[in-house]
Amino acid sequence: MAKMKVGQVWQRLCLLSCVLLAGMLFAGCQTSKVDSGFSEVPGMETPAPAMTTSGSQVAATSPSIAPNSGAGTNAESYEIIQKENVLLITFGDLPPPPPPAMDQRVRDDGTITLLYNQVFHAVGKRTGDLEKEIHDFYVPRYYINLTVTVRISSDTRFYYVDGEVRAPSKYPYTASITVSKAIAAAGGFTDFANKRNVQLIRPNGKSQSVNYNKVLSHPELDPQVFPEDRIHVKRRIVF
Repeated sequence: MAKMKVGQVWQRLCLLSCVLLAGMLFAGCQTSKVDSGFSEVPGMETPAPAMTTSGSQVAATSPSIAPNSGAGTNAESYEIIQKENVLLITFGDLPPPPPPAMDQRVRDDGTITLLYNQVFHAVGKRTGDLEKEIHDFYVPRYYINLTVTVRISSDTRFYYVDGEVRAPSKYPYTASITVSKAIAAAGGFTDFANKRNVQLIRPNGKSQSVNYNKVLSHPELDPQVFPEDRIHVKRRIVF
């Protein structure tokens, strides 16, 4: 009898030890989870904690910033520079005091002189191209940041109308104008004008034919005139 009681006690002790061990293991699994601050949803994985101190994470989510090209956003950057044009040149994005704006008349050899007596060839170039050339020379040789704006003074910008118009001449280019308006500014057509084949000639020699009769009913066929353009009205053949 004594042996049976000892065996029963031993079995109970073993069973109790197993229960205590299982309870400790279960408690350890529960406390190892990270408290996310949100209720758990069955079937959903707990999201990984956000990384707030990693520089690479910040860099990956930050918007990229395009480098400053240095050229001004000149709306007239298509204009081609001619001899005797007066160029209005301004410099920006520099520490004070910034260089003053410069008025430079293009010399007969096609050049201008800017800061530090640097000579730039200007004739035949678009204003936007000259802006970039000036910027690339001074940055980073003399400045870290620089914005250049080049404009042609309206006092030295002209367009030309000749041929069969009542007042052929050169006219100051003061605002946007079309072929039909330029002809009107020149007094209109003569009685011998060929209105179906008006020639618009660009400074680079390219030309296009404009049918004035169609322009009257289709304004979209009336092209823009730019500085140094020439409008030539041919004489019509009279039988």
